[in-house]
Amino acid sequence: MPRVKRGVTTHQKHKSLLALTKGHRATRHALVKRATESMMKSLSYAYAHRRERKGDMRRLWITRVNAASRLQGMTYGELMDGLKKSGVRINRKVLADMAVTQPEVFAELVTVAKKQS
Repeated sequence: MPRVKRGVTTHQKHKSLLALTKGHRATRHALVKRATESMMKSLSYAYAHRRERKGDMRRLWITRVNAASRLQGMTYGELMDGLKKSGVRINRKVLADMAVTQPEVFAELVTVAKKQS
């Protein structure tokens, strides 16, 4: 069997690894072993935080709906309870967008919810 020299392949792998860790500090972007550790950690953070972002967005929508409903004289819980009892099936994302972009439509939803409470 002929001898296989792997310098070119290894160099390419190292280059792609160091490209992934470009913005990292100190040896984390320069030394291959440290860069590998840094890359693995950063990819795990990215994976976890993609899932965490969903909860962050939900909290943001609830905060926006709460602020808009309080301007109409109703708390968030009362609004959601009234909407549920009146049979209005609308999610928090759409409610939050409506509260920001279409306040008059949101006010109508609040009146519908007030009738049920």
